[in-house]
Amino acid sequence: MTDNPRIRPVGPRRTGRPGTAQLRAVPPPDPSPAAPRILFVLWDGVRMLDIAGPLEVFGVADPSSSLYRIHTASVGGRGVTTVRGPTLGVDCVLEDVDAADVDTVVVGGGLAYVAAAENAVLVAEVRRLAESARRVTSVCTGAFVLAAAGLLDGRRATTHWARCAELAARYPDIDVDEDAIFVREGRVSTSAGVTAGIDLALALVEEDHGIELARTVAKALVVFMQRPGGQSQFSVRAQVTNARHENLRRALDTIGKDPAGNHTAAALAEAASMSVRHFTRLFTEEVGVPPAQYVEQARVEAAKALLELGDDGLDLVAHRAGFRSPETMRRAFLRVLGVPPGVYRSRFGKPAVYRDREPASPPPARAGTRL
Repeated sequence: MTDNPRIRPVGPRRTGRPGTAQLRAVPPPDPSPAAPRILFVLWDGVRMLDIAGPLEVFGVADPSSSLYRIHTASVGGRGVTTVRGPTLGVDCVLEDVDAADVDTVVVGGGLAYVAAAENAVLVAEVRRLAESARRVTSVCTGAFVLAAAGLLDGRRATTHWARCAELAARYPDIDVDEDAIFVREGRVSTSAGVTAGIDLALALVEEDHGIELARTVAKALVVFMQRPGGQSQFSVRAQVTNARHENLRRALDTIGKDPAGNHTAAALAEAASMSVRHFTRLFTEEVGVPPAQYVEQARVEAAKALLELGDDGLDLVAHRAGFRSPETMRRAFLRVLGVPPGVYRSRFGKPAVYRDREPASPPPARAGTRL
């Protein structure tokens, strides 16, 4: 059951999944006629949090409905499916929305972003509204809809970290920032995955009504007013590669299996049966970063797992991940993630009750130089 006063369940509907309820938007109290209109654009396969998160920011900022008029719209005014959630009703037929009456457009994201970006009516309507709207924004993979509408050409933009490479490949005229939580380029803004839409909405509230109101909203929602670090702190792998050379792939596998091992350029080159110079050049060309940088990223990845799942001290975590000292690990975390290890653990580590009762013993010392 939702706590959002703008949304209420209207009873069960017949679906293939028992217990699924349909949600319909409830008209808010009459706002000030001068209040700017925030229009959320929904499409089949949208993620509920991409809509609910930013909508809640504007709602909490404006409990009297005097600062904003908040509406939802879809093609044809039809209810839209959500990612493994209920069907959402909307307030408006997208095609009937008066563009001159829209202040801010918010396009949500979801798993069906490719289909959304190929929906000619959806894309055309977003483009139409964008012509006169003061602000046009997207959450997560909603950036693909803005891109299809040509609204991101020549601009810096972002999306969910796992889709940044795809966005750049599909739309080469966009300068994709893989690490930004959100990007504001003039009147067009894009945010990273899912909850980053809340960060962006807070920035918009701050722009409209000042930092004090934005802080009050952040406190009420128990979120960061401005979260530290970028998207790289959430990636499963610090570096994704499609190395073609078999010996190079073996070197990458060796690093991944044992990040704390002896992975100097000389040791890796010898294992790959190459000269150090040739190995370094080939590695940098195919992986995108030099060997030492990749090893550092792999060790940060290993340390992240230890910080998330265990309660070992930072000195032991540094040793197990292959760093020479806690200070070396701290500097690597700041370079790769933008946050130190202690801060990372405080945000993403499991509560103590769920951690292993006994920390694992450190591995035997290894020969070789460590970063």
